Amino acid sequence: MVDDEPQIRRSLRVTLRANGYEVDEAATGEAALDLASVSPPILVILDLSLPDLNGVEVTRRLREWTQLPIVILSVRGDDEAKVRALDAGADDYLTKPFSVPELLARMRVALRHSASETAAASGLIASGEVEIDLTRRVVRRAGREVHLTPTEYGLLRYMAQNAERVVTHGQLLRAVLGAGYEDAVGSLRVFITNLRKKLEAEPSAPRLIVTEPGVGYRLKLD
Repeated sequence: MVDDEPQIRRSLRVTLRANGYEVDEAATGEAALDLASVSPPILVILDLSLPDLNGVEVTRRLREWTQLPIVILSVRGDDEAKVRALDAGADDYLTKPFSVPELLARMRVALRHSASETAAASGLIASGEVEIDLTRRVVRRAGREVHLTPTEYGLLRYMAQNAERVVTHGQLLRAVLGAGYEDAVGSLRVFITNLRKKLEAEPSAPRLIVTEPGVGYRLKLD
């Protein structure tokens, strides 16, 4: 847990320990990086506004050597701040003030994403009726193969490889269409709509590919 406000650290420490977590604390970005290197955690709760390094820089430096889940906390709720943190490698973003149940839920989601990386490494991702075989490049729904265009498959593959994690519009567009297409959000929405029509039981109320308003999308696992 990284936050320069002692009262927030104290409150979170009590809450997290009451829910079965062991908690290490840091008040600065440099201290957090040192602590993480000595005693790697299962998850980092990271405030964006720190007295030395900001949370985005701490995230970037952590991502140089680890893929541990990172949940960002900030008083800033604008989409630009969220996108910067997520593009730097954060798994999720929570705006202060927040409820304890919501924080615990976001932590569970981030930990599920971490666990899903093992499944992605094996080449098989499943959620509900949908099965994505990354090794064979085959997608099935209810046991039947679904035909996807190369772009649709590329988008789905990237989200599957980052299942349970928020991926920004820019991340998706760069990964699938390449550099220079980061602003093609309108086209991205069309591709996502088509994917939902092919994969969702109710495309108008998606449960697999969920929109993160103003930021991007999240592929959810059951």
